[in-house]
Amino acid sequence: MKWSKPLWSSIDRLSSLKPKFVSVTYGANSGERDRTHSIIKGIKDRTGLEAAPHLTCIDATRDELRAIAQDYWNNGIRHIVALRGDLPPGSGKPDMYAADLVALLKDVADFDISVAAYPEVHPEAKSAQADLLNLKRKVDAGANRAITQFFFDVESYLRFRDRCVSAGIDVEIIPGILPVSNFKQAKKFADMTNVRIPLWMSKMYEGWTTTRKPASWWGPISRWTW
Repeated sequence: MKWSKPLWSSIDRLSSLKPKFVSVTYGANSGERDRTHSIIKGIKDRTGLEAAPHLTCIDATRDELRAIAQDYWNNGIRHIVALRGDLPPGSGKPDMYAADLVALLKDVADFDISVAAYPEVHPEAKSAQADLLNLKRKVDAGANRAITQFFFDVESYLRFRDRCVSAGIDVEIIPGILPVSNFKQAKKFADMTNVRIPLWMSKMYEGWTTTRKPASWWGPISRWTW
């Protein structure tokens, strides 16, 4: 498949950095789930790295989720990234939220569970406090760590971390990082997810899509530049 070659090329390059784990996004239908499972097994066999599938609850029944979780456990997969998932347009209140999924997974087996967190507040949240309480529910249900939405303002992450501590959320809060290879696309993602793009960043990429920068524009680049 066309996606296969660049995927494995990226995994081979990044594996040298020895990440704690590699998460793999999840598709709703059975074919997508099978592909996710195949990729996870391939990562483990090829690199020895821990691979963690994303699992969403918006598009599956509790029985289906239990069966998927049990299958993962039986195949040696111990780490899952538990997410609610995106609501289909026009849908009402979901039957399950991420906290419910965490509880279900812990009921199936003693999974290592990562959940999502939002330093700049989830777009659907009523308030920053409501969003923080939702994260606490996920942690109280058994989540072992939180991975944040990407951000470009480090202060937003530091403030969020401090608020988590004040709220009694005592798990690791892993900062989400989005490498910017296409600023227009990154801005689109940011607009969709309530992420602020700092003025300095907008200025840095101003005209980038239409004006080719000479190599000298960057100045000397060390391995710490990015």
